[in-house]
Amino acid sequence: MASRPTLEVVAREAGVSKATVSKVINGRDDVGPATRERVQAVIAALGYMPTTGRRTPAAPTVTVLFDAVVNLYSAQVLSGVVTAGIEQAVDVVVTHLPAGPGPGALSPAWFRSVAARGHLGVIVVTTEMSAQQVRSCASAGLGLVAIDPVSIDPSSTDRMVSVSGTNWSGGLQATEHLLGLGHRRIGFAGGPVASRPAEQRLHGHLAALGSRGVPRDDALVLREGFAYEDGVRMAERLLSLPEPPSAVVAGCDASALGVMAAARARGLRLPQDLSIVGFDDTYAAEWTAPQLTTVRQPMVEMGRVALRTVLRLAHGDRPDTHHFELATSLVVRASTGPPAVPAQPA
Repeated sequence: MASRPTLEVVAREAGVSKATVSKVINGRDDVGPATRERVQAVIAALGYMPTTGRRTPAAPTVTVLFDAVVNLYSAQVLSGVVTAGIEQAVDVVVTHLPAGPGPGALSPAWFRSVAARGHLGVIVVTTEMSAQQVRSCASAGLGLVAIDPVSIDPSSTDRMVSVSGTNWSGGLQATEHLLGLGHRRIGFAGGPVASRPAEQRLHGHLAALGSRGVPRDDALVLREGFAYEDGVRMAERLLSLPEPPSAVVAGCDASALGVMAAARARGLRLPQDLSIVGFDDTYAAEWTAPQLTTVRQPMVEMGRVALRTVLRLAHGDRPDTHHFELATSLVVRASTGPPAVPAQPA
């Protein structure tokens, strides 16, 4: 039986180094067209198959994993990933976690299966990953980039790159806007306690209050989730207080819509009776009535940065930083205005 051709044999027949053959097999773009064609011709003639267990797809491919695909935030992040994929001639495969823990979700076997399909790396979006899962991804030889990670284990920072907006600054901007309008009793309807972005937004909110000498009132700070239904529940609690807020900062646009719905159900006028600020600037922010004042996250650019970064990792390049923060900005629309009863000077 003829022996199986090796990487060394392919390199010798093609007149190149083994490193060059490896670059061609892994879809690297730093190989000249003529050299690439020669190496590919030798691979075909010899019937060479990589011994790593990977097969090379027709085009370089990246897996994008969402905690939930069906929401406006995910749609805009995915738009950025896909746009960058088109620019880089990279295919994007989208998947998501099951509703429950799910067998095999982010398990070592799952990462090995992604690598075996020839994918270059994984982008995870708003998904919690343990240090063990990060190690499993690295062991499979996959680059890993996390967009708005729920949390970051300090022991994992050298094995993954994260991309997010400036959440603390965004929380600060939202609350400073309301303070500037004259509000002093401001509710916070935030994301879950375990969420790192939600925590950063809350800290920005509290910093803005502190800078104006407004004391923290724990009754006004709620942290339940980023869904529309979470916004409804938190608004109902805030608006049932003996002294309800005159304004609310929501953790995201979806929960801000829930706050708006709960306020309307009580017959409140927006923004005359209640001002509301969201976070993200999703498409829905301009579809509401009144249009939603919100903190704009560069979600499309976050997706683009993540795709470009995972390709760099796959090519063995070191990232410029292990945490990219893209600037947020406040977009003022019609859902905010001065309070009906001006607050007394602090």
